[in-house]
Amino acid sequence: MNFKAKIFSEDEVKRAIARISHQILEHNKGAEDTVLVGIRTRGVPLAKMIAQNLRRFENLDVPAGILDITLYRDDLSLKSEHPVINGSDIPFNIEGKNVILVDDVLFTGRTVRAAIDAIMDLGRPKTIQLAVLIDRGHRELPIRADYIGKNLPTSRNEIVSVKVAEIDGDTGVDLYTLL
Repeated sequence: MNFKAKIFSEDEVKRAIARISHQILEHNKGAEDTVLVGIRTRGVPLAKMIAQNLRRFENLDVPAGILDITLYRDDLSLKSEHPVINGSDIPFNIEGKNVILVDDVLFTGRTVRAAIDAIMDLGRPKTIQLAVLIDRGHRELPIRADYIGKNLPTSRNEIVSVKVAEIDGDTGVDLYTLL
């Protein structure tokens, strides 16, 4: 991989997440009956960042859970003979709630499809909405994000690398090209 461009610095990630947080509040007319569900791996800290913003903006605690979609993937047999399952942690009821799925990058839409299947197995939410830091295009399924930090048209030989401090040691988004 060759480095191509810095897309977001840490401050730019924070600003994008703050903007998404405000958009969630505007669209849902507040955050009542709203829950956040981060898709493993980097969607989880992004969901926590949104939850912190909602607490700061509205003085309201919005629960944030963790969703592992490993067993819902349509390419599971291609990924590994023995997939690693880290497990979901959604310690709240989603019935009748506005569920905001949070992920780092929206690409083909297959991860989101798997996440929707996993959420529906937990109950019947009022709505399922999608927040992503980067939408890079190349959809294979009719899925779109409701809240987007940045639309970043890419080619298929490019890689979008999202880093978050609690996993990677620093925060930012970089673009790489495959060799």
